[in-house]
Amino acid sequence: MTFASLAPPSTMKTAVALRHIHVEDLGMLAPLLAARGYAVCHVEAPLEDLTDPALAAADLLVVLGGPIGAGDEGRYPWLADELALIAQRLRDRRPILGICLGAQLIARALGASVHPLGVKEIGFGPVTLTDAGKTSVLAPLADTPVLHWHGDQFDIPAGASHLAGTAIAANQAFAVDAHVLGLQFHLEADPRRLEPWLVAHAGELVQAGIDPRVLRAQARSLHSALPAAAAAVVTRWLNGLDA
Repeated sequence: MTFASLAPPSTMKTAVALRHIHVEDLGMLAPLLAARGYAVCHVEAPLEDLTDPALAAADLLVVLGGPIGAGDEGRYPWLADELALIAQRLRDRRPILGICLGAQLIARALGASVHPLGVKEIGFGPVTLTDAGKTSVLAPLADTPVLHWHGDQFDIPAGASHLAGTAIAANQAFAVDAHVLGLQFHLEADPRRLEPWLVAHAGELVQAGIDPRVLRAQARSLHSALPAAAAAVVTRWLNGLDA
C-alpha cells in the first residue's frame, strides 16, 4: 500500500512506518501488522510531506532507524517536521513505536536528551530487562539476543518506564503507558535477511573494526529464536493497544 492510498476513508486500521534509509524497513514487523488487520505502508521521511494530516491520523506510527542523529535537524531540516509529528501524536496519545533513531526522536520529543555513547554497539547480543521490563511486553526477550546497531543513546524520558539495558548502553527501551514503546535495538531486523544491512553499512563496519562474517554467523544462530521472540513482543504490545 502506498502512502497516498491512506488518505481516503478506510475500514482498515492504518500502520505507517517512517523510513530514513531503504534497508531499515519494517522487516519482520510488516507481516505481523498485516495479520492484525493493519494496512501497512512505508513513508520515505526525507522525501515526503511529514505535515500531511494522514500521518497524524494513522492508527499506528512506527518510526524506524537510520544513520543520522536525532539532533541533526540543522543538517537535515525535515527532521524538524518529523519531531513535530511525533510530538503531536504524543500529545494526542496515539500509538507510536520507535526503533533506534525512532526511539531517540521520541525521547527528544518527550524532553529527554540523546547523546553519543563514545563507542559503537553493533552486533547481536542480549538485553538485560529491568524489574519493570520483566513484566512488560519485552519479557519474551529475556533469553534471546537482538540486533544492536547504534552509537548514540537516549536518556529515559520523565514519566516513562525504563525497560532494558546492556553493559554498553544502559538505556535500551522505555514505555509510556500502553501506547508508546521506544527500542534502541532493532527488533524488526530479520536475521534471515541481514545481508542488505551488511552492504548498506559496510563503511561503518570497517570504521568500527567489525567483520561482517561475525554478524552473519550470529544471525544464522538466531534464524528461529529471534523471529519468534519479536513476534511475541509485538503481539503483546498490539494486544495492549486493543485492550
